Amino acid sequence: MNNMSNSAVMEATTTAVEFPANVEAQKLARKKAEKIALENNKLHKRLCRLVGQAIGDFNMIEDGDKVMVCLSGGKDSYALLDILMTLRERAPIHFDIVAVNLDQKQPNFPPEILPAYLTELGVAFHIENQDTYSIVKRLIPEGKTTCSLCSRLRRGILYRVADELGANKIALGHHRDDILETFFLNMFFGGKLKGMPAKLQSDDGKHIVIRPMAYVKEEDTLRYVEVKGFPIIPCDLCGSQENLQRKQIKGLMREWDKKFPGRVESIFSALSNVAPSHLMDPKLFGFKDLKADGMANPMGDIAFDEEPCSTPTTFGTIPLQQG
Repeated sequence: MNNMSNSAVMEATTTAVEFPANVEAQKLARKKAEKIALENNKLHKRLCRLVGQAIGDFNMIEDGDKVMVCLSGGKDSYALLDILMTLRERAPIHFDIVAVNLDQKQPNFPPEILPAYLTELGVAFHIENQDTYSIVKRLIPEGKTTCSLCSRLRRGILYRVADELGANKIALGHHRDDILETFFLNMFFGGKLKGMPAKLQSDDGKHIVIRPMAYVKEEDTLRYVEVKGFPIIPCDLCGSQENLQRKQIKGLMREWDKKFPGRVESIFSALSNVAPSHLMDPKLFGFKDLKADGMANPMGDIAFDEEPCSTPTTFGTIPLQQG
């Protein structure tokens, strides 16, 4: 009897001790889940705001447009399609969306993933089957980079598909980091001040290519993939070597962002704040015809100013001499 009583007392004591601990753990788990949900909601709002801002700044999408979203199966194109579908529901204008994937017959490409995902999503889509992989492998020697030829073939096919579908806008998923990497690649390795514009006319002159993710950081798309659980398809199915130059630029930007916070944002802002008269391209500015005409020019150079980025003088702390 005493043994039974002792066991009952021990069980009651254990339950009394564990119960508050379990309640506390549940509270902590609930708070953590609420915090994660809040952060995820902020991320979605931020992406919608940045994509909407880019669309507005460059007048990317207008009433009655049919936007062909190029869906590769990578994180950026998934995010682009998802955000555009959200904005379509909120926009004061009407535009249609059609998702297009080009199946280039790369080895191990899973052809069932995108149709299943897009069908469940309820968005119009088209899968274009073209064996460009065999063409590239036949024309490019083993070990050489295949990306250039592959891109040209893909571009021509997508223009044709846009015509067939009646799409007047072609949307690509390039983000801010892609744009900056391309800028530095052209400058460091190509000797050009050339980037990746948010909006441009297609090579054939028939379409407008847009990049609505132009203001979005890559780290945000990476996080968004985790939140949404997109069925990502690897981008290295063709087996081509990674672009080493782009990898170097990506590493350089990552190091800058870590050591000098704000530098990458400043460089990106510079792409939208260009002074052709202070560069050296005579095709952009009429240096040869420039003459001293006696007219003040607010955009002209003040030749003997302090060097750029020097510490500004604080006149309030310097006594001014009289006379």
